[in-house]
Amino acid sequence: MKRILLLLALLIFTISCGDVEKKSNKNDDLNNEVHRTWWKEAVIYQIYPRSFKDTDGDGIGDLKGIIEKLDYIESLGVNMVWLNPIYSSPNADNGYDISNYREIMDEFGTMEDFDLMLREMHKRDIKFVMDVVVNHSSDEHRWFQESRKSRDNPYRDYYHWWPAEKGKPNYRYSLFDPKGEAWKYDSITDAYYLHYFSQKQPDLNWENPKVRQEVYDIMKFWAEKGVDGFRLDAFQFVSKDTSFPPLPEGYEKEVIKYYGMGPNLHKYLKELNKEVLSQYDVFAVSEGAGSTFEDAHSLVDADRNELQMAYHFEGMDVGNSLDGYKLSEFKEVYTKWDSAFAEKGWLSIFLANHDVPRMVSKFGNDSPEFRKASSKMLNTFILSMRGTPYCYYGDELGMTNIGFENIEQYQDIVAKNGYEKTLNEGGDISEYMARLKFLSRDNGRTPMQWNDSEHAGFTDGTPWLPVNDNYKTVNVEAEEKDPNSCLNYFRKMVDLRMNYPVLVYGDYKLLFPDHKQVYAYTRELEGQKMLVLLNFSEQTANLELPDNLTLNKPLINNLEELVQEGSQIELQAYQAVIFDLK
Repeated sequence: MKRILLLLALLIFTISCGDVEKKSNKNDDLNNEVHRTWWKEAVIYQIYPRSFKDTDGDGIGDLKGIIEKLDYIESLGVNMVWLNPIYSSPNADNGYDISNYREIMDEFGTMEDFDLMLREMHKRDIKFVMDVVVNHSSDEHRWFQESRKSRDNPYRDYYHWWPAEKGKPNYRYSLFDPKGEAWKYDSITDAYYLHYFSQKQPDLNWENPKVRQEVYDIMKFWAEKGVDGFRLDAFQFVSKDTSFPPLPEGYEKEVIKYYGMGPNLHKYLKELNKEVLSQYDVFAVSEGAGSTFEDAHSLVDADRNELQMAYHFEGMDVGNSLDGYKLSEFKEVYTKWDSAFAEKGWLSIFLANHDVPRMVSKFGNDSPEFRKASSKMLNTFILSMRGTPYCYYGDELGMTNIGFENIEQYQDIVAKNGYEKTLNEGGDISEYMARLKFLSRDNGRTPMQWNDSEHAGFTDGTPWLPVNDNYKTVNVEAEEKDPNSCLNYFRKMVDLRMNYPVLVYGDYKLLFPDHKQVYAYTRELEGQKMLVLLNFSEQTANLELPDNLTLNKPLINNLEELVQEGSQIELQAYQAVIFDLK
């Protein structure tokens, strides 16, 4: 299906509220060297389905709710949607523990609902990305239920089993288990099974070709339905050294190095590409990109015939401290990744997803005074960098962390098991709770705020997670009416990206690398050049631009004013401006 041509280009916005100067779409003029591809030009909107819109009053979002809000999604200008898992699941990890890969979770609806949702997306030229979770399944999946019945069961080798008579296997760390142990003893066959995540998420044995074929058949099932892409959850973990040797000292600091990018990963990816990806007009992105640039390139470079897009986590490692972060570190991470992929491969650009807190609370300033400006500034960053942007639901509104105070309020298995682990090890519970309040995944999973009615219009029932108290003012209905809202600014910024290929494919150059407040860079492509200025602080920032930069008027500005005199520019708190350069 052809890429969406944004109708928002017909709207005219005043420069005082962030005017976007229209320019003819230059995509047709792009040189072949930039390797134009629809998934590079996409803006992806990630939806956590449990939290988007509930239509049946059970407090859980559903597919009918997404269908109901497709006109809203279309109005954002985005042209692709990624949903977190919607398969049948007992929900030990909110859908990332799958019990049937060809059925829709009851809480979300039916396969008929899914088919209708996909048709309605495609009618709007919105493509769809399916989340594929195949490093592990649920322990309630039929495969595992059969696998644990006996050692000679045909499904036994679908999982990693270690017979107890060989002694306890070498320690493996579980990312989710409160005891930190990834081998779970099962008395039925007197053996241990492996789970890198929860004990209810046993790892699939990709060394078994039958497992791989099962996965390829599942992906073909959804590709035949018309899905346009796949996001491969935890995929860098699927290949394992099945001798499970002892882990070296200090492995905790390099989990990906010792757990991920196993000996047969590329073999499996080439096989997957041949069996599935090359047979359909789809793309695939793997969660994670290894531990080095070489790892990332080996996954996504076109001549590798594996995946298409890298989704690295180093940016998410910035700011994981209660003391905040340094802008220099933020700039360094995104600059080095862009440099590493300047000639080959393709990156994802994001600041939030379902596994991290709200971006404005982590990287911006969620106080009432600065929430709007800093949210707009962060969206300017995401939508002006090279790579495919991933925008998380609610971030277009400037939704913030909810900040739970006690462990009973949390739903996330990671939060609960981490609490138990801290207790078991005699850790500092106060410190743990403070970090959880700031960094918990539940912060990014609270219900979408549609209006100022009870539960923010998300549900007529009791929501599975509480709605943030600021929903009275931070909601779609209120922001639709405000020309200066985060929502309307987001639409303008998406429109700008869609109409200026330089923001998609252009070369990136960092300016003022040592400036403690401002992140500044240029984007340049075939005679088109833009300057992006972002003030990441609540203080005014002054810049003197280089003599070789001559500014046209701003294409977009997140504040009402711009203080400029010649080459001197004064950026207000969290101001974001993009200039077209002469």
